[in-house]
Amino acid sequence: ELKEEITRVLTANNPQAPQNIIRYSFKDGLYKPISHVDQMAIHFSLNGNLVPKDSDEGRRQSIKLNTAAEKAPVETSATAPEEAAIKDEERTEDTQAAGEGEAEESGAAEAAEAADTEEPPPPAVKERKLANQFNFIDRPSWTPKNPVRDRACQSEPTPCKTLSDDINQWVIHDAYVEELRKREESKEKEKPKAQVAKKEEKKTKKKGRKLTSLDSQRDEMDKISKAAKIVERMVNQNTFDDIAQDFKYFEDESDEFRDQKGTLLPLWKFRYEKTNRLAVTAISWNPKYKDLFAVGYGSYNFMKQGQGMLLLYTMKNPSFPEYVFSTESGIMCLDFHNDYPYLVAVGFYDGNVAIYNLKKATSQPSYKSNAKSGKHTEPVWQVKWQKDDMDNNLNFFSVSSDGRIVSWTLVKNELVHTDIIKLSVEGTTMQGPEGLQLQTLGCGTSFDFHKKIDYLFLVGTEEGKIYKCSKCYSSQFLDVFEAHHMAVDSVSWNPYHLKVFISCSSDWTVKIWDHTIKTPMFVYDLNSAVADVAWSPYSSTVFAAVTTDGKAHVFDLNVNKYEALCTQLVVPKKKNKITHIQFNPVYPVVIIGDERGHIVTLKLSPNLRKMPK
Repeated sequence: ELKEEITRVLTANNPQAPQNIIRYSFKDGLYKPISHVDQMAIHFSLNGNLVPKDSDEGRRQSIKLNTAAEKAPVETSATAPEEAAIKDEERTEDTQAAGEGEAEESGAAEAAEAADTEEPPPPAVKERKLANQFNFIDRPSWTPKNPVRDRACQSEPTPCKTLSDDINQWVIHDAYVEELRKREESKEKEKPKAQVAKKEEKKTKKKGRKLTSLDSQRDEMDKISKAAKIVERMVNQNTFDDIAQDFKYFEDESDEFRDQKGTLLPLWKFRYEKTNRLAVTAISWNPKYKDLFAVGYGSYNFMKQGQGMLLLYTMKNPSFPEYVFSTESGIMCLDFHNDYPYLVAVGFYDGNVAIYNLKKATSQPSYKSNAKSGKHTEPVWQVKWQKDDMDNNLNFFSVSSDGRIVSWTLVKNELVHTDIIKLSVEGTTMQGPEGLQLQTLGCGTSFDFHKKIDYLFLVGTEEGKIYKCSKCYSSQFLDVFEAHHMAVDSVSWNPYHLKVFISCSSDWTVKIWDHTIKTPMFVYDLNSAVADVAWSPYSSTVFAAVTTDGKAHVFDLNVNKYEALCTQLVVPKKKNKITHIQFNPVYPVVIIGDERGHIVTLKLSPNLRKMPK
């Protein structure tokens, strides 16, 4: 079907013109179809201002102009010599005509006598031509012309019309020359008299020149880079044309015979050379540009920690990232701002948080915490943007292994922190020195805010518990769920059902909860540690989970409450694990990251994306 060519012939015929007009022919005495149909379609018509001379309106205007010329006063003496010259020319013509007709001398004499006796005819008034509205020349559009000065013409009290414009041009020219001369003199006065400068001043001048040259080079490079980016995308569209066609058009027809099971079709793979030894630790889609997503790179091996990277990819260019930021510490989490899609909040392994502004060309974060501003003492596992505070300041939340949930507010270009809650483990008080009772803090691993209730949020911990918390209470939990036996890797609210949330853990299970009930509604054992789980944006009953054995599982509770509709191997098992999964908010696509720094794009088959009734 894709190879079939459908040609279209473009004609000048009007598609709305009637094709079956039949009229009576008096010649043949019968009705006949008309073969010639007027195909002209008038889309725009405008009545002009031009009037033909032969029309009644033209004759009226010419008569009006002639009568106005007759009533006009006699011209000044300046035009008298011209009329005299015209009369002399007429007389010379008459004498020449008389000289040529020698044979008819008598007739000429009689005509002359008759002319002397008769009264002279009234002077003929010249017809005034109608003004041509389109014959117009704008004076500023003329090419500059410096005419030769005529002193005689300048000395006359009333210079002739032909040279008046030239004289005006010379006056303007002289004024400009005088102004230029004054400016040059003022510049020479402003120059310092001492021409010899110190060596340090020379060095600073050289540095300044270098900086200006670098700035100009950057501007030129920016122009070239924009054009190169567009060309690169065009080339990639041709290179990955088959994948683009699958992404856009392919629908797996075999789903009809699979008994409501589905498959994941691999599309693009995103790789970057400098991230081969790093793991994908965070993935987030951009809320405005649906083809753009950010990937954070770090390491889950706490014995081998080093630098990290923040990359932004687009599905329009799978060969190279759009933005590249290298970081001193490994990235553990990130999140896009919903209203300002160019702001990215990032959490690091060393406990710092930062904000990157994609509009700025710098590789460093625009804002970053430090030891003085209250940074975390353990890795930051998750960051989430929240609504602006009462003063319209941007703020986001972070959770860390040090048991603190911190609100970061951007006030006067500085990150100001506020501790919202500290996770304390019940029944684990330690005996400190001098009989002091020390309470150990819990380790937060993930959290999520309610979609409608602003103050309500969930926190997953390393002990396997899930705390339901409120922003209003810093020392007390609203509820505690004994959820898992190992660390809670992810917890998230359902985007459609306000009471339901999902959690996954390294104890091989995925659980679905109602926050008003202490026990889970659904429990799924996936036979391997579950790294991440995500709700779909198109259905309240579809979610996907990834396990460390390299498999992706897609469930639809509306179809089957007990088994996954799709369990598919995405990455090879040998020395590789899947770390994260995310649904695209618009397209039927998921992206999956692994420990080798690779990103795989997969398309959901029709059975996996059925819309609920």
